Amino acid sequence: MSFWESLRIGSSGLLAQRLRLDTISNNIANAQTTRTENGGPYQRQEVIFMPEQKNLILPLPVAARRNDLGMLQGGVKVAQITTDTNPGPQVYDPTHPDADANGYVQYPNVDIVVEMTNMLSATRSYEANLASVDAVKRMALKALEIGR
Repeated sequence: MSFWESLRIGSSGLLAQRLRLDTISNNIANAQTTRTENGGPYQRQEVIFMPEQKNLILPLPVAARRNDLGMLQGGVKVAQITTDTNPGPQVYDPTHPDADANGYVQYPNVDIVVEMTNMLSATRSYEANLASVDAVKRMALKALEIGR
């Protein structure tokens, strides 16, 4: 695997985890949003990843990294951002402007504990990808140093 390919794989992870962090931050920011443009409370969003795959003609030692479809895997990409349609909690508050006729307010389906746990996971994944990019950079610099 080349330095460039290693950097590309690491950077794809950085971009994917950054989008995941942005989505989690948006969920937390809207945890109390009871009215959106579409009407109703904010609905939690989640990022779905999938492996990047390429069709390449490879030498035999690299063929061991192929999956069952005969594709070379490397890196990650965002497949989609889904919306969680599960209902959020209903809270009795007849003074709230978004209360229904019975005095209940429908709140978003965002659980702050779940979001903070996901944020820690995404942060750790981002740090791991950053460490791999940094290691590749150090190896490339060392190779240049040796070549002098």
